[in-house]
Amino acid sequence: MKRRDLLKALALLPSTAMLGISSQVMAAPATQNRLLLVFLRGGYDASNLLIPTSSNFYYESRPNIAIARPGSTPDAALALNADWGLHPALRETIYPMFQQGEAAFIPFAGTEDLTRSHFETQDSIEMGQPLNGSRNFHSGFMNRLAKVLGNNGKMTAMSFTDQLPLAMQGSAHIANTALRNVSKNNVDQRQRDLILQMYADTSLSQAVKDGFAMRDEVAREMQEEMNSANRNAISTKGFELEAQRIARLMREKYALGFIDVGGWDTHVNQGGSSGTLAVKFEELGRGLAAYRKEMGDSWRNTTVVVISEFGRTFRENGKHGTDHGHGSVYWVLGGGIKGGQVAGEQIALEAGKLFQNRDYPVLNEYRAVLGGLFGRIYGLNTNQLDQVFAGVKARDLGLA
Repeated sequence: MKRRDLLKALALLPSTAMLGISSQVMAAPATQNRLLLVFLRGGYDASNLLIPTSSNFYYESRPNIAIARPGSTPDAALALNADWGLHPALRETIYPMFQQGEAAFIPFAGTEDLTRSHFETQDSIEMGQPLNGSRNFHSGFMNRLAKVLGNNGKMTAMSFTDQLPLAMQGSAHIANTALRNVSKNNVDQRQRDLILQMYADTSLSQAVKDGFAMRDEVAREMQEEMNSANRNAISTKGFELEAQRIARLMREKYALGFIDVGGWDTHVNQGGSSGTLAVKFEELGRGLAAYRKEMGDSWRNTTVVVISEFGRTFRENGKHGTDHGHGSVYWVLGGGIKGGQVAGEQIALEAGKLFQNRDYPVLNEYRAVLGGLFGRIYGLNTNQLDQVFAGVKARDLGLA
């Protein structure tokens, strides 16, 4: 094999092998709590997800894209309580979960980072570190959580992404592989033998073997799924299919997971009850509902948290879209959560209450909120929570 070809083959390996990271394919105990973090990249318009139906200011600010107050028409918001409604695209998926106490929303959530830059704010959130002072750009809060939970030797973690995201980077061993093209074998047997031989007498030997084993196992399961689909074909694509695959692995092997979903930047013609954003909500809802269904009995011990780097401007812009904002709305789903509520500190949305006269203020700082949630899910003490989110007091919103 030419050196150029070998380097190309090495580049196609799952990063677990290349970074010397164990895939930890041991099965997760059936009763172990499971957590999946869903990161919506692009800053989704939370004001059209969780509709402030009691706010006249909302309807004045969005003459073209507002969602109608709850009513009998299909395009109306779905009533959650006296102040809030849910986008109608989630009628068949997330709304029933809310009614069953398996879904909750946290408005005015987010970071105090004010850059309004996608990348800077995503990095800031994924690091989960104080904004002031030096920061470690190779230490994400999900990795630190995995490390804290891994002390008992039972923790298994996986990032379902092409590259290990910043949230999952750090000293804890975490596997990653995207499931969209996992059935494609980018490294043939000859290349595999050469790579194994090259690492045979090094400290990375076992990690490289584990990386290949993990990829083989995932590819085999995907092939079985495709064979099954020939008789009972899956009728939808995209996130729904990927969520089913993730659930299968989370149910059987992994207790901590990460997935990101892009395309939420809606500056132009984002739509209202229908249109671009509505389609995305509908697809995301179907995916999360499919995840819930595929988890089966393990759903009782599962928590799904949906976040984004920021919300968007409260007023629509001149192109019937919204621009980069500040506060957002986080979702918390799960079979064992105390859902059916809109949680956290809130204010009435009136003129003069917006942050910098343009977007949601952050009243529920994400590190405190997630720290409180993790503390309830895993029974973590103050010292353990400080290892995940240093320098912030966890805030329990009573969701778990």
